[in-house]
Amino acid sequence: MENPTMTLTQLGWRPFFQQQLSLEELSLFSIGRVVEQHRSHVVVMSEQGQVRLTFSAQAERLCVGDWALFDDSQRVHRHLDRQSLFQRKAPGSKVATQLIAANLDSVMIVCSLNHDFNLSRIERYLALAKEALVDPVVVLTKADQCADVDDKRQQVQQLDPLMMIHAVNALDSEALKALSSYCQTGKTIAFLGSSGVGKSTLVNGLMGVDAQVTRAVREDDSKGRHTTTSRALKWLPQGGLLMDTPGMRELQLSHCEQGVSDTFSEITALAQQCRFSDCSHESEPGCAVQAALHDGIVTERRLTSYRKLMREQALNGATLAEKRAKDKALGKMINGVQTASRRNKKKV
Repeated sequence: MENPTMTLTQLGWRPFFQQQLSLEELSLFSIGRVVEQHRSHVVVMSEQGQVRLTFSAQAERLCVGDWALFDDSQRVHRHLDRQSLFQRKAPGSKVATQLIAANLDSVMIVCSLNHDFNLSRIERYLALAKEALVDPVVVLTKADQCADVDDKRQQVQQLDPLMMIHAVNALDSEALKALSSYCQTGKTIAFLGSSGVGKSTLVNGLMGVDAQVTRAVREDDSKGRHTTTSRALKWLPQGGLLMDTPGMRELQLSHCEQGVSDTFSEITALAQQCRFSDCSHESEPGCAVQAALHDGIVTERRLTSYRKLMREQALNGATLAEKRAKDKALGKMINGVQTASRRNKKKV
């Protein structure tokens, strides 16, 4: 971030965070917002400038966007409750959640209007954004290379009639002015989307400089390589804060049932009318969802996407719950062994 100091208001401070502080904490600790996240430390921006903070191995995990209290020795005291939290299942086979960003106001879901255009992928991001209680805004890039922009935009609008959608050429500064309202002082936004859709180009356009290196996509399948490799908040000329994230090729849902239900609200509403409360919406008698599918009210693609995401979040959520149960059991066993060992030593 270029600015050496910023006020808490400029950093996104609001009554939600203020009411969490005691008078004692206000006198003993400083307040800062995490602007860089590293393995062994974080960098926060406070009214005194940037500060590098360390934390113990047992400390709660922090992520970019968190508000933290720290002492004069530059150690984290605690982080404040989050107004929103964007997270996902960790990539690969590792059974854990990965914190992406905290206290965001808007998530820009970026999808290009080329061969990479995919409604199901947009629905996946929408489910995560809604679960995190962050307002989603869809940004369709490479509009200058698409012959049916209005048609594809309408397809996306059908996912949510009230959702804001912008079709832009990320290289056109005039076109990017439509995004300025989300970038005002005290607001924090993030860009999410697969590699090669133009997130870094959007960052460069909004910041007015080449803040992110960009790379061309492969012409045969419109896929791109990862360009951004770290998470950090950036100061926007419009006054807000922006966080660009690495491409997410392994985006997986976990504990996201509400987000999926909100994303597919019309199917969720229909499911309440099914004869059986545990209806799988396959072939059960009295299934309102299947009736809507037959009448053309719900599309086969939409229903398939809903089923897939519900299965995925249920599977990942169950796996994470099993891991926590095993960790808890292991902890109890270790404590039991240590207690028994101490008792035996006292007897000796």
